[in-house]
Amino acid sequence: MKYDNYAILLGCIFILFLAVTVSCTNQSRQTSVAIQGDQFYINGELTYKGRQWQGNKIEGLLFNSRMVQGIFDDLNPETRSRFKYPDTQVWDANRNTNEFVVAMKEWRDNGLLAFTLNMQGGSPLGYGNQGWVNSAFDKNGNLLPDYMDRLGRILNKADDLGMVVILGYFYFGQDQVLKNEEAVVNAVDKATQWILDRGYRNVLVEINNECNIQYDHEILQPHRVHELIDRVKNIKKDGYHLLVSTSYGGGTIPLPNVVKVADYLLLHGNGLKNSSRISKLVEDTRSVDGYKPTPIVFNEDDHFNFESDTSNFVTAVRSYSSWGYFDYRMKDEGFEEGYQSVPVDWGINSDRKKGFFKKCREIAVD
Repeated sequence: MKYDNYAILLGCIFILFLAVTVSCTNQSRQTSVAIQGDQFYINGELTYKGRQWQGNKIEGLLFNSRMVQGIFDDLNPETRSRFKYPDTQVWDANRNTNEFVVAMKEWRDNGLLAFTLNMQGGSPLGYGNQGWVNSAFDKNGNLLPDYMDRLGRILNKADDLGMVVILGYFYFGQDQVLKNEEAVVNAVDKATQWILDRGYRNVLVEINNECNIQYDHEILQPHRVHELIDRVKNIKKDGYHLLVSTSYGGGTIPLPNVVKVADYLLLHGNGLKNSSRISKLVEDTRSVDGYKPTPIVFNEDDHFNFESDTSNFVTAVRSYSSWGYFDYRMKDEGFEEGYQSVPVDWGINSDRKKGFFKKCREIAVD
């Protein structure tokens, strides 16, 4: 009898320990993102509160950078070695994430409030796909623990720093990993519930990167992707749902089915060499059937020229839209300069990165 009582006591202590652990995990978050009209708020306060630059309103915007490879791995042993670090001659997914986390504070100090991650990454060569397998989902849409551990490390650090993560679920170079539509839906449900269960409120969901580019599954294509946006919005915890949207290829105006249901609108500036097309794209997006005042965010643009008064970054600001940096350039000596090309140096270490962060700091901080 004494043994039984002791066992019961230990069981109760263990259950209490689990309850306290879960409570601390889910309720100790520091950062929340919200939207009112066409403006972003972090922890109830306008982003860049009171800030103006050259007569342009900055408060309410969300400057960001495409950092989609933060949890990258290659699960294909035949291609994995091409991503090896030059100093060790080995690819190391945990090193990649650890170095990402270390770099985040410097980004934040230079005015960057957000960055885009993707659970299926992006092309590690900048553009194109050649056999690698990088997916946080298995073929049935279940979450892979190693990926989710790395994601959690980044989300935790972002929460500590007061940063927002634009988290993409799918990438058109990897969605074929999922065997059918049921698996895609399961992946959406599992990823969304994972975020909510851990109490993250600094996450903006991007269902898929460039929904109009070569997706195998019909539900990820433009005419049906709004179904997944609605699905995320209908998954709630304590009355809260994640803010959600999707993106299109460079220069594409969002379709009404997305504009009517998305919490914010994502644009890409790739291919728009004349910056006047940036302002036109924003103007046309605000004219789409179903549009209501909501934030417009460029979260991918591979045009730079940051010292120019007509750069895409500056033009986006003048159109009162947020702008996001996309850099994939590789260094000749083997280590990658760009934030998308793997292996990644996550520091502000190239002329191009320095140019972006200098301009970001000028507009948002100095």
